[in-house]
Amino acid sequence: MKAIHIKLWRDLKRLRAQVATIAMVVAIGVAGFVGMFSVHQSLQGSRDAFYRDNRLADVFASVKRAPVHLRERLAALDGVAEVKLDVVFDAQIDLPGVLPPVTGRFIGLDLMRAHAGRQGLNALTLKRGRWPERDGALEALVSDRFAAARGLNPGDTVHAILNGKRERVHLVGTAATPEYVFASQGGAPDDQSFGIWWIDSTRMTQAFDMQGAFNQVSLRLDAGQVAERVLPPVDHLLEPYGAFGATGRDKQLSAKIVSDELAQLQVMGTVLPAIFLAVAMFILNVVLSRQVATQRSQIAALKALGYSDGAIAWHYIQLALAIAGLGVAVGLALSQLIGRGMLGLYDEVFRFNGLAYETSVWLVVVSTLLAAAAAAAGTWNAIRAVVRLKPAQAMQPPAPPAYQPTLVERLGLRRFVSTGAMMVIRNFERRPLRAAFTVTGIALAVALQISGAFWLDAIAHIVDVQFRQVQQGDVLVNFHRPVPMSVVQDLKRLPGVIDAEPYRTEPVRVRLHGRSEDTALTGYRSDAQLMRVVDETRGAVAMPSHGVVLSSLLARALGARVGDRVELQFRLWNQQRVEVPVVDIVHTMFGKLLYMNLDAMNALARDGHGVADAALQVDPLAMDAFWGAVKSAPVINSVFDKAGTLAAFNKTTSRNMGVFSGILTLFAVAMAVGIIYNAARISLSERAWELASLRVLGMTRAEVSVLLLAELGAELLVALPIGALTGWGLASLMMRLMASDSIDFPVVIEPSTYASAALIVLAAGVFSALLVRRQIDRLDLVSVLKVRE
Repeated sequence: MKAIHIKLWRDLKRLRAQVATIAMVVAIGVAGFVGMFSVHQSLQGSRDAFYRDNRLADVFASVKRAPVHLRERLAALDGVAEVKLDVVFDAQIDLPGVLPPVTGRFIGLDLMRAHAGRQGLNALTLKRGRWPERDGALEALVSDRFAAARGLNPGDTVHAILNGKRERVHLVGTAATPEYVFASQGGAPDDQSFGIWWIDSTRMTQAFDMQGAFNQVSLRLDAGQVAERVLPPVDHLLEPYGAFGATGRDKQLSAKIVSDELAQLQVMGTVLPAIFLAVAMFILNVVLSRQVATQRSQIAALKALGYSDGAIAWHYIQLALAIAGLGVAVGLALSQLIGRGMLGLYDEVFRFNGLAYETSVWLVVVSTLLAAAAAAAGTWNAIRAVVRLKPAQAMQPPAPPAYQPTLVERLGLRRFVSTGAMMVIRNFERRPLRAAFTVTGIALAVALQISGAFWLDAIAHIVDVQFRQVQQGDVLVNFHRPVPMSVVQDLKRLPGVIDAEPYRTEPVRVRLHGRSEDTALTGYRSDAQLMRVVDETRGAVAMPSHGVVLSSLLARALGARVGDRVELQFRLWNQQRVEVPVVDIVHTMFGKLLYMNLDAMNALARDGHGVADAALQVDPLAMDAFWGAVKSAPVINSVFDKAGTLAAFNKTTSRNMGVFSGILTLFAVAMAVGIIYNAARISLSERAWELASLRVLGMTRAEVSVLLLAELGAELLVALPIGALTGWGLASLMMRLMASDSIDFPVVIEPSTYASAALIVLAAGVFSALLVRRQIDRLDLVSVLKVRE
């Protein structure tokens, strides 16, 4: 073994503490990159296989009621390969032992094709139980996620109000379908209060008087055909029957939520690991530069023995690569723990047919190359110093730094500053870049902690706005068909109802400047309080007597401004086309939506003054009696229980976000320890002679430790506000990268989040300082002073 190789092993052993901390930072970056991208790939592969095996459609459209003979005309459209017609209705369900009713979406199922294994598009995968039978009792399958959330099992019996008639439904199995990976009525997915039910298609058409008709169509397109070319002719065919607007798979609600989740995971797997690798590069640069400075005589001896500049430079690159290699090895092992843990959480959410964790070879290769590149970049300054050193020059001790009056001294403030503080100030001014690097690294640790914890603040803000400001009522009810405005009086007579407000939501197509969007128009009373529009900055917005109010997302998509006139096309009932002025634009978080005064909306629609929705305020002490009355009201089609939905939402998000925030907190602590410990060790190596001299002159260990660690404390205090600002910027960047065309979340970070991030990093700094303090206590004064001589 060559001498230079022996030196490499000795350097690794001597620097083992610093090697371990640097490798830890590299490992976290590799683990985050490989783990999160492996989860992304596993989910994406499982999703694609689930969509392919269960034949998810390419185009979806809903219609009020259309004749089944349209099947031939739809199938004849250019690019259409297969057509599936369905009957779909929402209904109120009474679960045994559950007081509030829940909403079920009932879908007709062709039992003959299901039993024969020829379901067609949007096929079901039977998870438990068996397929329903046609004869005898009304049997059903239910979505697997809803069954798990509600503890339902094959053999259970529930009651449902199907088209105003109370029916006993026998649950015979659970199923999953790519059409409803996420089941939602239009808002956030909610498995507690909304489930998908499949019953015999013949019984379905009879129950809802849909013989010879359908209200939902799914299309599979020819290979290579794009959905945008097929959507207009589909809309043209369905428009006379009250169409809601055809959409491609990319905008189908469940598929879009899945895609958004995967996109967010990809962002997380890119941004955060990049921070760790950048920090590792910085630490390597500082440590190896220090190695070169302390090994001048050894470098001179190696050059005198005939080693070339390239061989010596390669020695230091090998040192960096060894550290990076250790980090990669640990990171790959850690990625398995992180990835499999995260995949377990996602498995409960997505419920694909099969979900297996896999790490691609290219991920291992890319992460190794990134770590090696970071290590090589970190050794650049060290390599330059090696090449520049001549043997004769290297044999001499380094020239002492040139001291000059500090800024404090030049300003005449020296008498106000203690000797110890002046030593810290001089070190800052003598090595400003090193201090800046250390401050930046600590600030990034603070920012990383904030970027993991702010999600809880954002979710709390969303809950506050949507559940406490927008929806001040306790319950939302939907009627099977429009009812007179007088229904408000009937609702107020229900047990416990304090107040009731009607509102109306209709599908519309809005056009402006050659752009169009299919969306929903909601009409509220001018004095609405229980369900209203809330602007992020202005608060509650009263509906004007005329004109239309646009959400900021819709206004952005259309390029609309206040004063523009937009064309509204009502998709149902009389299908009126009207022009209305834009009187306001409100900044809301969800959806491309429009709002109007309820009376003005009814006047424009010219289809009467009926409503299909209402918001209720209910006395909490009378909820039992209220729910009993609702279950016996056949006109009520579906129910939204705010308290139950909020409790389920908080339970799910608190667990998932808590795990995610906990992982990032551990990462931030590891990063802070790695940076602070290495900074303190380097400072100790550089100032060992100085500190030993002060000890000989009579200073105690504690006094010497304060002199060394005061600089570290100053860097920590400077880094905290910078880290807070950087954390806000990182959170804003992540929100922007994760944004979609239908969601606009604000960046909300509470003061407590900033404070906790600062305290965690400070604790990491104290821990690192204690480790270095032990090194100071063990300082061998004789050997240190001999080295200087």
